Amino acid sequence: MEPGPDLTAFVARVFACSPATAEAVARRAASRVYAARAVVLRQGDGCSDTWLVMAGRAQALVYGVDGQLAMVQEYEDGDLFGAITALDSGPQAADVVAVDTLRAALFLSADFLELIEAHSAVGLAVSRLLLRQLRSATGRMVERMTLTAAGRTRAELLRMAVDEGGRRVIRPAPVWSAVAVRIHTTRETVSREVSKMERRGHIRREDGAIVLVAPRRIEEGVV
Repeated sequence: MEPGPDLTAFVARVFACSPATAEAVARRAASRVYAARAVVLRQGDGCSDTWLVMAGRAQALVYGVDGQLAMVQEYEDGDLFGAITALDSGPQAADVVAVDTLRAALFLSADFLELIEAHSAVGLAVSRLLLRQLRSATGRMVERMTLTAAGRTRAELLRMAVDEGGRRVIRPAPVWSAVAVRIHTTRETVSREVSKMERRGHIRREDGAIVLVAPRRIEEGVV
């Protein structure tokens, strides 16, 4: 199947490879689109495919022993999930759910393993992507072990904010229940901490966004 130019260009950017390598990779892929909240993979199911996220977001979600929904990992533009190689196939550890409309390139894991073996640029890029995911997952695990729920709320807001003309802004304003899932706590806990920061003038709601008025004061409460 002839790959589309957008997929070939995307592969070249994500894997930092030559146009010829990018085309070889793209030829092995099938394009997939999932609606928001669609379940891409179910916990416990066998998995023998690899997904490369091209647009949108997905989250790996599990229910804890306390019955709370918790995020294990988040996948964005350029991230991989599923059975990364044929050596990695087995039961899926968590549900993978599209957060918003998700566009992805789908590979058979055996094909993906062949691409890694045949193209060093692909193998190096995959190693970097998986290391980044491991670092993110480890950081969140450490936060759950060392920070209070209020501290995790503050840390998450700091992570979500981007620079807009010298101001730290979260746009659009997040749904607090979604933030709670990301940091493994309750919506009420997040809402309570946000209200406290608002009263103290550390954050402000503005035009459908959250402005971090005093980022350093927010960071001081990350304990």
